[in-house]
Amino acid sequence: MSRSFSNRGLPNRTSGDRDANQPQETAKREIAPERDHHCESRRGGTVVIEGGAVVTVDDSGTEFAEGHVVVEGDRIVAVGPGSAPPQDGAVRRIDASGCLVTPGLVNTHHHLYQWATRGYAADATLFGWLTELYPVWAGIDEEITHAAASAGLARMALSGCTTAADHHYVFPREGGDVFGAVVSAAERIGIRLHAVRGSMDRGQSHGGLPPDSVVEDLDQALAGTQDAIDRFHDPSPGARVRVAVGPCSPFSVSTELMRQAAELARRNGVRLHTHLAETLDEEQQCRAEFGKTPVEYADDLGWLGPDVWLAHTIHLSESGIARLGETGTGAAHCPSSNGRLGAGTAPVRPLLDAGAPVGLGVDGVASNEAGGLGEEMRQALLTARARYGPQALSVRDALRLATRGGARCLGRDGELGSLESGKLADIAVWQLNGMDHAGIADPVAALVLGELPRLERLLRGGEVVVDDGRLMSVPDLTDELTRASARLREAS
Repeated sequence: MSRSFSNRGLPNRTSGDRDANQPQETAKREIAPERDHHCESRRGGTVVIEGGAVVTVDDSGTEFAEGHVVVEGDRIVAVGPGSAPPQDGAVRRIDASGCLVTPGLVNTHHHLYQWATRGYAADATLFGWLTELYPVWAGIDEEITHAAASAGLARMALSGCTTAADHHYVFPREGGDVFGAVVSAAERIGIRLHAVRGSMDRGQSHGGLPPDSVVEDLDQALAGTQDAIDRFHDPSPGARVRVAVGPCSPFSVSTELMRQAAELARRNGVRLHTHLAETLDEEQQCRAEFGKTPVEYADDLGWLGPDVWLAHTIHLSESGIARLGETGTGAAHCPSSNGRLGAGTAPVRPLLDAGAPVGLGVDGVASNEAGGLGEEMRQALLTARARYGPQALSVRDALRLATRGGARCLGRDGELGSLESGKLADIAVWQLNGMDHAGIADPVAALVLGELPRLERLLRGGEVVVDDGRLMSVPDLTDELTRASARLREAS
């Protein structure tokens, strides 16, 4: 990699561009994470990344046409222009010549079990899609979930993601420990997980969409949520696994479960997450059933605030946008899934202008079959401009959504989302040294507007998760995912 970036495209600057440890023991499961044969080469000591462009995504928008990042243990200790100063002791050096160095990306909304059901209901709206898929998802078990989650997390890692929030709300009665299967998959692949313990208590017999076989009653849902927090949530700095509370949505959850789940989350000091304002059907149902918009309904139940982030938030009134901004409620923007289901375009620019935290989400790959987070930067930019014009979102706004915005939604802006001394060493190194990006002077424009670059390196807490474009933990998950998908299709 010999190319260096033009100072014309990315000067050393501090401009004010517009914003746009070990976990607790996992569940005892028969499916164990792969043994880490690369352990010694992945961990410990000092790491120096230098020779490439560095975009820190800090508050000042600091960028270097050629810079360095120094890592000790799991933390960044220095970021600056040019080569790194001499280091004491053993040093692992990563040559980033011809590359762009950014914070690791943060995915704020996913449904990993859906990797086993890609391609269903290809032309349906959300309610039609759910009606077709809920009976299929009733057949998931912990083995299928583990295979699907492993593949989904691997795909995200290869697209630059170091932290993922997964919203799991389907609990078949004979499915085993499906929530533990997701946590185990994250340990296997090596990226951070915010595991959202979802729930549904309105099956078809109570006017909901899901089959009764995958819903819980109020007491089961609350007990299962508390158990997930007790087993897996790690509140310590640098945590690999955290748990959030996440009743699925207003049309699959009772008012009482929504209210008591929020109370449970706050007693335990964990965050809250749900789907909200995704479709016009939801808006109509909320008005008919509760006499309120989805945002008003959520507000009445204690579901707005700085410890809450909401998935989709497409159909918002001006007052709803303002209310999310006033309360500091986050929004997980899922542009590809929204487009796939024809749900609409989220008001990202107005939400940002109102001060609401906005991050990006892949969403479940039954509604976004590509499954990568890096690609969502381009999708977010294009959809925002299609709705609000070419000034609606800059390339740096799009990168900020995928990094700082996501970290804010997950309550980890102090640890993740930017390259700054003291923050966790979650770092992506993108190769821009080929024909796909040649001639684009600004590497951030190359990253966001061009084809998603090859990922040279991905570090999570200083540990190498992706090396030379290859996942370190598991060589190939294709056969495992194919078998899991076939089992589920045959059973449905």
